[in-house]
Order: sequence, then C-alpha cells, then structure tokens
Amino acid sequence: MNRLISFHDLQGLVFGVLMTSLGVVFLKAVGLVTGQTAGLALLLSYLLPFGFGPVFFAVSIPFMFLAWLKRGTDFTIKTLCAVAGISFVVPMLAAHIVIESIPPLLAAILAGACSGVGLIALFRHNASAGGLGILALIIERKTGFKTGWFQLCFDACVFLVASLVLEPMQLLYSLVGAVVLNLIIAWNFTIDQTRNSD
Repeated sequence: MNRLISFHDLQGLVFGVLMTSLGVVFLKAVGLVTGQTAGLALLLSYLLPFGFGPVFFAVSIPFMFLAWLKRGTDFTIKTLCAVAGISFVVPMLAAHIVIESIPPLLAAILAGACSGVGLIALFRHNASAGGLGILALIIERKTGFKTGWFQLCFDACVFLVASLVLEPMQLLYSLVGAVVLNLIIAWNFTIDQTRNSD
C-alpha cells in the first residue's frame, strides 16, 4: 500500500543518506572504492572528468524502472529521494570535511560501517540507495537469499574491474570495507524488517 512519506520515514531516509554519504567521503579521501553502483560510480569518478554525485545519479536512474515495476510507487519515490540525496550530500560533505591524514585500512572500516548502517536505515524505511540494492531487495523478497550476501557476490565483479585501476593495497583495503559493509547488512537486516506490506 502506497503512503505519503511520514516523519518517521523522513528521519530514517535523512539518517540513511547522511551515513551512506559519509562512508563514500571516507573512501574518496584515500582513493578507495566499494561495491555495487556506488563502487562503479566511484571508479568512474576517478577515471572521468565528473564528480561522484552526477555519476552516481546517472548510474542509478536505469534501476528506477525496475523499482517501480517490482516494488511500487512508494518504494520508488523514497529510493529516488535517497539517490538524489546521496548525489547531493557526498560532494557537500567532501567540501566541508577535510581529512588530511587517515590510514587507508581505518578509512575502509569506517566507510563500511557508516554505509552499512546507512543502508539498513534506508531498507527499514522501504527504500534503497538505488542500483543493485533494488535488485538485491527484490531477490531476497522472492527467494530468501540475503541482501548482504547477494551484494557481496556482485561486489566481487566490481573489484575484478577495479583491479585494473587500483594498486594492490588499495584494492585490498577497498575489499575490507566492502566486506564490513555487507556483513553489517547480512547480520543486522532481514527483509521482514521493512515497513513494506506487499
């Protein structure tokens, strides 16, 4: 059943966007990547003359049709808001948070933790961060295969491509961050925790 975004949902979406965006800022500070569409957007932002925000939004848009088709208008609107929010908040935070020195391993762990918590908040309020998260939620709903485990498998493909661009240690630290993110989701979230009634 579709509904207007309540204050309860709004605060969850804002928190999810903020924490997920902060995770991306940690990654960008040390030149790391993550999995899913955010990882693809980070990789492309390193290679192309475009920032993370526009690239992330563009990569996520094709999945909105899938979201609308499989999860309905309520989920799609909230996800579109989350994607737009992350696309805007990441460059805003990056412009105001100056990280002059942080060990890459610590940055990776903090990024995974922040993004994992942020994504859980989005999932629990019937939204996602776009892209693969939409597909992962659909698959868990239909098959019971955990969202975190599915994303971890897909991340392996992203990191295979990243290995052509990043230094070996950058790739290793990035992998640590992705594992932290997906384990947090796998251990702390199940699809029945969403407020979606379909």
